[in-house]
Amino acid sequence: MSKSFILCFIDDDEIYQYTITRSINKHKLAKKVLIFSDGEEAMNFLANNAANNEELPDVIFLDINMPIMDGWHFLEEYTKLKPGINKSITIYMITSSVDPVDYAHAKRISEISDYIVKPVKPEMLKELIENLEKAS
Repeated sequence: MSKSFILCFIDDDEIYQYTITRSINKHKLAKKVLIFSDGEEAMNFLANNAANNEELPDVIFLDINMPIMDGWHFLEEYTKLKPGINKSITIYMITSSVDPVDYAHAKRISEISDYIVKPVKPEMLKELIENLEKAS
């Protein structure tokens, strides 16, 4: 598998950050992994690198429930920033929420490619990335 993507995880769960990074590295699923503990930290990174496609992620895995700036607020800010970014970024909502209201809300946001309930197994992550590679 080629390691052509920069993957970004926005999630405040340190155990999840560790396990997902370890899994990605073990299976060689990305050329780079970015980890942010809240939406504000990630938004600042995106804003500061908006003109630098080499640093921007290809895929964002976004949690809903986080301190400071949650996933919904991140998406609102991302929508404002998106016109200034010249790179296509795929966003997956990755969450432990099984609330139908959250699912319905996510389906109404065009920037979200899919809503995935944790845990994300390595096989699922590999399949998502393989499908993105085929599409690009």
